[in-house]
Amino acid sequence: MTAPEPRASAPESTDPVWSEEPTPVSPEDLSEGTWELLRAEATRAMASAYVPYSDYPVGAAGLVDDGRIVGGCNIENASFGMTLCAECSLVSELFMTGGGRLVAFDCVDGEGNTLVPCGRCRQLLFEHGGNDLLINMPSGRAPMSVVLPEAFGPDHLAAARDGHEAKH
Repeated sequence: MTAPEPRASAPESTDPVWSEEPTPVSPEDLSEGTWELLRAEATRAMASAYVPYSDYPVGAAGLVDDGRIVGGCNIENASFGMTLCAECSLVSELFMTGGGRLVAFDCVDGEGNTLVPCGRCRQLLFEHGGNDLLINMPSGRAPMSVVLPEAFGPDHLAAARDGHEAKH
């Protein structure tokens, strides 16, 4: 199955849109046009970053399995440990707009360069996209199973709740 090319946003909206109606998508459906749309959304989100301390804006975008595109940016705090990364902001938007599973992810810095999610963010993305989530990396696109091999996730906790031994 080949996914349709993403359409341009309607003139009255500046939000990128995959399709008029929810269009179920999977990693196999992704086209170069889809990746371009994700990059544009990540760049748009990056412009909203709040970075008075580092002056290092980051934007992220993800394609959801129902065709929505969600975005996020980093939001700093004077207590640096409370800073929100772009991936956290993206997952917040994911849930605020109906939930679902992430299919594809891209992240950029203030110059538009591709960024690699840190370990914490890889874990966050794995939880909401699983092993098949495709990540745009500086070296090329890779599934989460490669970016975060043998990840710990919800299935491990479910097994523990069901009385099984967790394996580390």
